[in-house]
Amino acid sequence: MKTIKKVLIIEDDVPLSNALRDNLEHESFVTFQAEDGEKGLDVALAEHPDLILLDLILPKKDGMDLLHQLRLDPWGKSAKVIILSNVSDTKKVAEALLQDTFEYLVKSDVDIGAVVAMVKKNLGLAR
Repeated sequence: MKTIKKVLIIEDDVPLSNALRDNLEHESFVTFQAEDGEKGLDVALAEHPDLILLDLILPKKDGMDLLHQLRLDPWGKSAKVIILSNVSDTKKVAEALLQDTFEYLVKSDVDIGAVVAMVKKNLGLAR
């Protein structure tokens, strides 16, 4: 029996968030969405998704603050996180990688199919 995997998309760009949701659901993932960092952290801690797609520039709580708080939680310490952001600042990339993120993708450099493939790879579902 196939286990259903849950993905949380924390992204304030609604068209991008919806496109990611649609593509992930087409691949049989259950998705949750949050448009700001506060809601994103709440959903992550309530739903314990198998993977989180996290933007860094978010309203209410930025992605790095969210990531720091997530890592303080017993479950959140080992949560799989892929950063998906337009921030290509090497300092931010290094800071995110120090927080045990799995990948750092720059939005302008990847298409949605590549993001879906990366999610599948990180969840051990790549063929």
